[in-house]
Amino acid sequence: MLNSLFANIYTASSTLTLSAFLISLLAAIILGGLIAAVYGHKSNESRGFLITLAVLPAIVSVIIMMVNGSLGASVAVAGAFSLVRFRSNPGTAREICAVFLAMSVGLACGIGYPGFAALFTVVIGALTLVYEHLASPAGGRGDLRRVLKITVPEDLNYYGMFDDIFEKYTTKSDLAHIKTTSLGSLNKLSYQITLRGIGIEKEFIDELRCRNGNLEISLALPAANGEL
Repeated sequence: MLNSLFANIYTASSTLTLSAFLISLLAAIILGGLIAAVYGHKSNESRGFLITLAVLPAIVSVIIMMVNGSLGASVAVAGAFSLVRFRSNPGTAREICAVFLAMSVGLACGIGYPGFAALFTVVIGALTLVYEHLASPAGGRGDLRRVLKITVPEDLNYYGMFDDIFEKYTTKSDLAHIKTTSLGSLNKLSYQITLRGIGIEKEFIDELRCRNGNLEISLALPAANGEL
């Protein structure tokens, strides 16, 4: 009984049948939705990216089925698709992993193994959720990394000026970028910091305002591509 769930649905016939096509397509659609749900869980992924994850396994499975199970032809088709250059920002490691997972599931469904595709999706999805929870600071309360921007007067010696405040509220702070603004009368300092905990942002900013003359301060999540 268990082996039959993981058997190749094309075994009975060397040609693609309507029933086999529908089974593979339906499995790819369901598993694509599951992948999108896993990678959309407590994340800021865009709606377009999650939709792509949901439909990508179905697209890949149809391509594989249309080449009638020929692995060589499938590789040739994949190579042709790799020549397409998308006009978008490079994805993060998490996004690249998600795309590879979706393509792998679509490939498994396309060659007739929806059972293995489902098992693979469940295992990798569960591992992803577990690892993300373990990797989150403070018991999974979220990423504590921030980008801090402080505006100071041009004549102010800012080196070491905020060290005691950083020591109190952060576990790590690095001055990453300095930019002049307002015709050189102000300097904008950009720091990459890691907060000591959640909910201390207001107190942190209030103490910084007392040092920089109540000029502009911003605290934000780091960009996905690492830019400040």
